[in-house]
Amino acid sequence: MHTSTALLVADLTGVAVFAASGASAGVAKRLDLFGVVFVGIVAALGGGIFRDLVIDKAPPLAFADWRYPATAALAAAAVFWLHPHFSRLRTTVLVLDAAGLGLFTVTGTTAALVAGVPAVGACLIGMLTGIGGGLGRDLLTGEIPAVLRREIYAVAALAGAVTVAGSARLGGDGPLALVAGALLVFGVRLVALRRRWSAPVATDRPLRQRTPTG
Repeated sequence: MHTSTALLVADLTGVAVFAASGASAGVAKRLDLFGVVFVGIVAALGGGIFRDLVIDKAPPLAFADWRYPATAALAAAAVFWLHPHFSRLRTTVLVLDAAGLGLFTVTGTTAALVAGVPAVGACLIGMLTGIGGGLGRDLLTGEIPAVLRREIYAVAALAGAVTVAGSARLGGDGPLALVAGALLVFGVRLVALRRRWSAPVATDRPLRQRTPTG
């Protein structure tokens, strides 16, 4: 499979997965059909719009290619109608979010590299592309964004972006690099959730006062 075709497939898969994640969060908040689909579309397309604007690709694919909004809307609507079959919506949201994070991270990194962005910048764009959809979803559903909580989220995306950029530097910029990067993000994210890994947070304990001597 050619790199551009693999990129399109991964991109649309990421759109569908993040749309399902956003829709699941909307269902959990008991939004109506329009609200669920809207949250799903924002979650699915937000990261890609950011990516395209940063790499100066206008108009963004979300507006230029009908397959993107159509895929997002269909996936979100499907979750709205089929949600009774999901036993635990929170678990579903987390798994779908991890998958979408991985897919959007690798497509964002690859698109930036193809546009000529240096490796470090491409990794940052890939990370921000990955976390953008979840950020929009959480804000719309009244949740503290996952990227701002203690959970390992952006770090997982950055690891996947570095994997893709490193593979490209070594000449391995084909579909296997995309799959490897996405699986790394997905795996790190799920393991972090399972084992409750978290980044350090600031404490509110007062500093220990020194006792004056002499």
